[in-house]
Amino acid sequence: MKFTKMQGCGNDYVYVNGFEEKIPAEKKPELVRSLSDRHFGIGGDGVIFINPSNEADFEMEMYNADGSRSEMCGNGIRCVAKFVYDKGLTDEKQIRIVSAGAVKILDLTVEGTENGGRGAVKKVRVNMGSPILTPEQIPVRAVGEQVINEPIAVAGSEYRMTCVSMGNPHAVVFMEQVKQLAIESLGPYFENHERFPKRTNTEFVEILDREHVFMRVWERGTGETLACGTGCCATAVACALNGLTEDKITVKLLGGELEIEWDRQNNVVYMTGPAEIVFEGEVDV
Repeated sequence: MKFTKMQGCGNDYVYVNGFEEKIPAEKKPELVRSLSDRHFGIGGDGVIFINPSNEADFEMEMYNADGSRSEMCGNGIRCVAKFVYDKGLTDEKQIRIVSAGAVKILDLTVEGTENGGRGAVKKVRVNMGSPILTPEQIPVRAVGEQVINEPIAVAGSEYRMTCVSMGNPHAVVFMEQVKQLAIESLGPYFENHERFPKRTNTEFVEILDREHVFMRVWERGTGETLACGTGCCATAVACALNGLTEDKITVKLLGGELEIEWDRQNNVVYMTGPAEIVFEGEVDV
């Protein structure tokens, strides 16, 4: 099976062209676990299959490293856009990609066309849609219409969280000295907390100023990753809801930076960031 390893801000996945590679659905979870293994496989935060779609231009079928399905990945969907353009599957610089039934619109920045060449995608701006704040839709067990700066007891300590869904669940926790956080110990307690019926992604965020924050993320089914696009979007919304930043911020991550803007008037979140190919190859499956 041919594959392409790609990353966006260090959030790396194995990408498979579903137009050419036909993998039975029942075999995908085990295949994903095998490919994602960083010691015995290719290594990655998961696997993304790029498929034909009747709803949009392409489908993103995303799996976490543990073989579980995930609804959305902001860094992953930017890489899908680069893949389909750079590989000649589309000539359009605005495309629509569906993941778990949700269609996103992506605008591609292409460089290297000066001499009449096709060029390659360097940056992608994604319309990530509207943030979901209703607890049962996130989902999170809570009383009230939203979960903003609400206390939660985790591993014997109390934290305060703001919960947002960007197509997948996020709990945003503000704190200081995030770089020193023992995320490997704390992350699993948040992920599997009883208040999150479908588990959760957790963003630990330090406010730097009104336009910059630093974030580390514990992703459900994967663990700590170098970046999380939907997590950055959830973080920007949570920052604004708590009055901590402006509506447009730069999120600094272990793997790079993403620009996030929450257009409150239209209730739409935009994410802009890079997408890169790391290497390509073939693997026996």
